[in-house]
Amino acid sequence: MTLSIPKISAAEFSTAIALRPNLVAWFLGAGASAASGIPTGYAMIRDFKAQIFCRENNLSKREIDTGDKVWIDRIDNFFRQTSLLPSDGDPTEYAAAFEAVYPQPRHRRQYIDDAISKGTPCFGHRVLGSLIAARKVNCIFTTNFDPLVEESAQSANALLPVPDQARPTVAAIDSGERAMRCLNESDWPLVAKLHGDYQSIAIKNTDSELEKQDERMRHVLVEASKRFGMVFVGYSGRDASVMVALTAVLRETAPFPNGLYWVTSSASQLLPTVVQFLENAHLAGVDVAVVESKTFDELAADVIKHVDLPQVLMEHVMQGQAAPRLVPVNLPDIEARQFPVLRYSALLIESLPRVARRITLTQATTSPAIRALLKEQRCRAVVAANGRELAVFGKDDEVVAALASLGAKTAGIVELDATRDSWALGLLYDALVKAMSRYRPLIPRFKGSGHSLVVAGPREDDDEVRTRKRAQDLAQLRTAYENALTGNVPKLDFPFHEGVFLKLEQIEERWWCSFEPYTFVDIPRPEQPGHAKQLESPGADHDALGLPFERRGGDPAGDWRRERWAPKYNKQWAAIISAWATLLNSTKDGTMHAFGLDKGSGIDAVFTVSRFTGWSRPGHHHTYFDRTK
Repeated sequence: MTLSIPKISAAEFSTAIALRPNLVAWFLGAGASAASGIPTGYAMIRDFKAQIFCRENNLSKREIDTGDKVWIDRIDNFFRQTSLLPSDGDPTEYAAAFEAVYPQPRHRRQYIDDAISKGTPCFGHRVLGSLIAARKVNCIFTTNFDPLVEESAQSANALLPVPDQARPTVAAIDSGERAMRCLNESDWPLVAKLHGDYQSIAIKNTDSELEKQDERMRHVLVEASKRFGMVFVGYSGRDASVMVALTAVLRETAPFPNGLYWVTSSASQLLPTVVQFLENAHLAGVDVAVVESKTFDELAADVIKHVDLPQVLMEHVMQGQAAPRLVPVNLPDIEARQFPVLRYSALLIESLPRVARRITLTQATTSPAIRALLKEQRCRAVVAANGRELAVFGKDDEVVAALASLGAKTAGIVELDATRDSWALGLLYDALVKAMSRYRPLIPRFKGSGHSLVVAGPREDDDEVRTRKRAQDLAQLRTAYENALTGNVPKLDFPFHEGVFLKLEQIEERWWCSFEPYTFVDIPRPEQPGHAKQLESPGADHDALGLPFERRGGDPAGDWRRERWAPKYNKQWAAIISAWATLLNSTKDGTMHAFGLDKGSGIDAVFTVSRFTGWSRPGHHHTYFDRTK
């Protein structure tokens, strides 16, 4: 967050509201019902995307596994390259996806009804229901359709004498007058369903439905926000209608008089609209805090430690408490078994470049625009743009000359933190691919969906020395594949190249370069007849096994590629991984340079890469694993 908004723990939040719990209203989003077995908005988006993906690619949903990361990546890649839905994280993504799958309101209502039928109150609902019955909570707002809050309150009330019971009034968008009456008469408790109830004829799900909040329910939300503090649990802030209403409260004389608390698993995951709302609330004088708590259940467990309840309700609550996720165990002290040991197709990056050249410009620009300009001027450099500043690896004089039209000037260095800045990670990713292709018979391919290296085919103008060196460099790889590394696909005559996808990622505070072998085929794009053939990134058309992916007309080389990889079993895969690891790090000391610049001419990207791939456990240097003997 750009403003220093206090972050507090669930225990600190619970201590604060325990003084006057009925002065704080609760706002529940879909995340609050996740532990109850009801899919969250994110889970529903994933389901909708899978259905659209299958529909557009003529697949049955039974043919895919939506829980498998491979399929998740395929589906996400499909939507990144189409305009069927808004981009990831867009506040309208849920509504657009829901309407794309189920255009009819009655079908959306049936989908919600089926999803809700799977839910049972979780520990958090049981706590909140008991707080309602004990008159510790007066007002609950929710965007959820499920009846879990009122069912939990009903169960808690049944344990109390009739005179002591506090039965909530439930109001949805088709019964807004109930909410208005409760507000006008201070007749609490109230459970207000802002988007409708599962029994409602009208429910809000699509852009047009969510565009304008029901006036009566909006009025109740705004007026309640002027009387109570509010704690938001499991709510993403995606609903523009709700966020507009909440923002309107900030224009009042004393908004959220008893504080504003936003519960999230991590403050870094808040949407920009939520961050802006919290910043505006802070500027309006509201006591704002971000409460970091993993789940609704964990928050409720802290609340119940500090808020007093009648004994019968306390016993009722504790009966529903889930077993702790962390329990003491006795660790085994016997020697670890020797098998299995798995070899990973990943090389440890022992050191990354820490700084790049800073170049300032007289006007803001983007990385793609800068790359295009450098390419036009035939300037070899790796760049990342950040407004009017560039981070650059390459020769200073050449880059400044190529970008003279933008008023480029060197301005010292810029520190690189790939764990914090995505632009720095992208810069290092580009530079690593460049370094790994240098002095090797490999061609780098830079794509937004992922970079790759492919084996360069022989050239007609290669002399005997170059031909011999290429053969030596590729000897181990050719032996591992037991096939030619480049050539033409039989019958189709499309050129193919063996290669690897590359990915730079941090795992347990260490950086790794993973590589995934793949057969790249040069397939002409049917939508661009007459254009020269272009080696396409398989991220756009094929999956990592060579199966047709997003090409509507199918993959003409798919059968050939499947037959090529089908007979490659563990032993050959191990040889292929070993050969690629050796080729990618064929240096004496493991150090590789993106450009090999003379000292003082600029800043080069220098990486130190381990000679060994990753393994599933230490000890892989045992003589047993030396299969050459």
